[in-house]
Amino acid sequence: LDQLDGQLVALPYNLVDAIWHDQPAAPIGEVTIQPLQYAGQEARDKIAQMQQSLQSANAYATVLTDPSSVAWLFNIRGKDVSNTPLPLCFAIIYADKRPDIFIDERKLNIEPRAYLTQLADLHAPEDLEKVLRQAASSNHIIMLDPALAAEKLRMIVEDAGGTVLHGQDPARLPRAIKNAAELKGSRDAHERDGVAMVKFLSWADQQKTGTLDEIQAASQLENIRAETGESFQMPLLDVSFDTISGAGPDGAMMHYRVNTESNRVAENGDLFLVDSGAQYRDGTTDITRTFAVGDVPADRKRYYTLVLKGMIAISLARFPVGTRGQDIDALARIALWKHGLDYAHGTGHGIGSYLSVHEGPQSISKRGVQELLPGMILSNEPGYYKQGAFGIRLENLIIVTEPAIPEGGDLPMMGFETVTFCPLDHRLIDTSLLTQEELNWLNQYHMDVRAKLEPHLQGEELEWLINATQAL
Repeated sequence: LDQLDGQLVALPYNLVDAIWHDQPAAPIGEVTIQPLQYAGQEARDKIAQMQQSLQSANAYATVLTDPSSVAWLFNIRGKDVSNTPLPLCFAIIYADKRPDIFIDERKLNIEPRAYLTQLADLHAPEDLEKVLRQAASSNHIIMLDPALAAEKLRMIVEDAGGTVLHGQDPARLPRAIKNAAELKGSRDAHERDGVAMVKFLSWADQQKTGTLDEIQAASQLENIRAETGESFQMPLLDVSFDTISGAGPDGAMMHYRVNTESNRVAENGDLFLVDSGAQYRDGTTDITRTFAVGDVPADRKRYYTLVLKGMIAISLARFPVGTRGQDIDALARIALWKHGLDYAHGTGHGIGSYLSVHEGPQSISKRGVQELLPGMILSNEPGYYKQGAFGIRLENLIIVTEPAIPEGGDLPMMGFETVTFCPLDHRLIDTSLLTQEELNWLNQYHMDVRAKLEPHLQGEELEWLINATQAL
């Protein structure tokens, strides 16, 4: 703007609100308490740790503007946002006194209200400005995350005589490093989800070629997840995002969302890409499988196998302490690069614990500057997309493991534990393109999938699993 002789003007109100006359009321989804068996740590202990970090930074307080951070810190979940169990709210955490939470109290029944009042003082959302002004007075230092906090908050702090300290949301990194209970919950959720995926893929294979459409596939998968969750006595609470269900050329659109107008029937020779996930009380899942419909041309198998090589490369990776996501992103791409191919998205994103299916700061991508730390959960999802023809993506979730010195080595190395259990379509794998190490990984993975899921299946679905996990 300076170069254009322009000026940035802050307005006291939102221009969108001024013209959006039929705007719906703010959501008032019910707040629930995340049980300790899934949260793994008491909220008061998390708050105490955050207060210590504020004291170390010489900050008087910080404002949590990300609802995921508030939900994680106080061990609460909500229903204000589709696919993600968030209560829309704010919080001010002080270095040496009780926090303030700003939430519409209509969301709080007796139990969550009593629970939260033991931890913090409750305020209406519209009181945030007034309380923040009080907190910032006397030249107090208020930490704000410039990537998450509205500019208005900075103005309030400075107008009240306070000083803004730029810093990362102090809940973000601790939230990304899952504790033992959260990791167990994720493993349990993925075992349950793997059963649902096998039932879905078995069902899809039984459909007559030329009859399975994208909406039908997405609806059936959600129904199966719901039924499977009930059978495990762990209900499906929501899908973790709108299912990407793309047949043939629709699969080439990385973030495709089917509707009644675009709904496509899978024809003979098509690749069918299904990227989906679930929200269970104990964990969040995200999985992509691409499967064959009828007789698929040989070139599709070549592309599929190159993508598979990328997934295996990440799965087998060992790396020293201090490694960032951007340091290993190329491992997933090198097989494609050698054939003049690539994909225009990151290889992996962070995953929440019954929270957002996309969670930072960790990622495996060219922009992944966060150091990978034990307990972080990420996706491993290379792909290849040929516009107007087909799309291929394969996705497992992985946990960063504790460092250990490999046999015969000198330095401790971290790696990944794969927690997604679902067969990869052997009809699309060209084993001549795989090294012996890659083939060994694939066969071992399928052995693990069978061992994990076999006790929960029977009849045609069990038969399908056994066939789909045969050693190559």
